[in-house]
Amino acid sequence: MPISEQLMRAHRAALASCSKCPEMIGPVVSGSPVLSPILLIGQAPGDKEGGFGKPFAWTAGKTMFKWFERIGLDEETFRQRVYMAAVCRCFPGKNPKGGDRVPSPAEIGNCAGWLQAEIELLKPALILPVGKLAISQLMPVNKLNDVIGKLHPVTFHGHRTEAIPLPHPSGASTWHRTESGLALLESALTILQQHSSWQQICHSRMLGVL
Repeated sequence: MPISEQLMRAHRAALASCSKCPEMIGPVVSGSPVLSPILLIGQAPGDKEGGFGKPFAWTAGKTMFKWFERIGLDEETFRQRVYMAAVCRCFPGKNPKGGDRVPSPAEIGNCAGWLQAEIELLKPALILPVGKLAISQLMPVNKLNDVIGKLHPVTFHGHRTEAIPLPHPSGASTWHRTESGLALLESALTILQQHSSWQQICHSRMLGVL
């Protein structure tokens, strides 16, 4: 077995048994362990994802995968060819005021080591941060309008690469349904479709789940 596959299997085993955050609700949720040139970073799983054992398994995922299908990859193929991570890998729980609780800085810090390990394993040519919390790990973001619709050179955990930020596809968010948001989302998807890494995974028959 190639060393990269061995390291990925060891990483995934350690990640699955993580219990650093007592307020978080398991299980740990991550996508398929594929050695991909593209790394997608979500925010944190919702209350449904743990039961399905995969990220973006509910309504927000349906919206996001429609975006990707329009530019060449259906959900099943995307999951097999893109490594799907997140800022935090466990469900944070509900916010008493409504919606899901935002992970604390300490929880984000606890999970950062897993992302760093994945950066070192994959050395991705492209990162897709989805939602403001994920985008803010890679670059300063005040308003989504300032960062979405552009290709950004970034250095993340010491790795120089590129990023195409995407809005969170949650039904609670109206940004991607406003006129300006729709236009910027279309620009982001066009840039993604034309990126060499996207072209690679669309046309490769070699990528697959370990």
